[in-house]
Amino acid sequence: MALAMASSGSNFELCSNLKAIEKQPNLRKAPFICSFGVDPVQLSRIGSKRSLSSFTSPFVPKASSATAVEDGSYRETDETPKPKVIIDQDSDPDATIVEITFGDRLGALLDTMNALKNLGLKVVKAKVYLDSSGKHNKFAITKAATGRKIDEPELLEAIRLTIINNMLEYHPESSAQLAMGAAFGLIPSEKVDMDIATHIRVYDDGPDQSLLYVETADRPGLLVDLVKTITDINVAVKSGEFDTEGLLAKAKFHVSYNGKALIKPLQQVLSNSLRYFLRRPSTEDGSF
Repeated sequence: MALAMASSGSNFELCSNLKAIEKQPNLRKAPFICSFGVDPVQLSRIGSKRSLSSFTSPFVPKASSATAVEDGSYRETDETPKPKVIIDQDSDPDATIVEITFGDRLGALLDTMNALKNLGLKVVKAKVYLDSSGKHNKFAITKAATGRKIDEPELLEAIRLTIINNMLEYHPESSAQLAMGAAFGLIPSEKVDMDIATHIRVYDDGPDQSLLYVETADRPGLLVDLVKTITDINVAVKSGEFDTEGLLAKAKFHVSYNGKALIKPLQQVLSNSLRYFLRRPSTEDGSF
């Protein structure tokens, strides 16, 4: 499987637009568990020990220009590709995998790696590959202090929004295709279409866990809010993946209840809770 800004003049910071995340209460009802390839390590609480404001990095919007790129290049006449950011907690037992794609416009992303370092993280491995969808920049990330993968959903969301923040800074043309383009105070080149239906499915995935799929319109803080909604009904999130594909967010979580897969009635309760939280005019169940 493939799985965080107040204005002062023209400067923006992530922390003010992540206000909703910072106000989240400590999630105590169910643990957030991450598997490290041997036995799962259970955290006593989901909340990060550091406040999200300490994870912020400055954002200075730049003029839309073909030269305002992070070690990349493109022609102004090119069709704008769909930006993608993947946070993968499943494929590597020792590191969080982050994959960034924006057609062939991304360069070495040195500024992005520096921004991740400012979050107290370390890029232990980097890989670039090309396919028909463009250039893929893939990083293996751990906590600098411990050398372990990231557990806290607040920090995972901080990583996601930091990456998107840098993409908007160096590629302002992406703002029309990112929900955060409007949330961060940028004026997109065209109206952002947020009429995206929500799809929720829960599957059996062996005797010890179930697999939850959520597809919905993206917004800042969504990853944290999803985890909170799940754990509020005493369902544990073991691991998973969170993908940002333009205006769309896709989440896949391995979930359990008391160490076992969710029974059908609890699957329905989980689905209803998420549907209520994500309710939109066109919310429906569906498959991927």
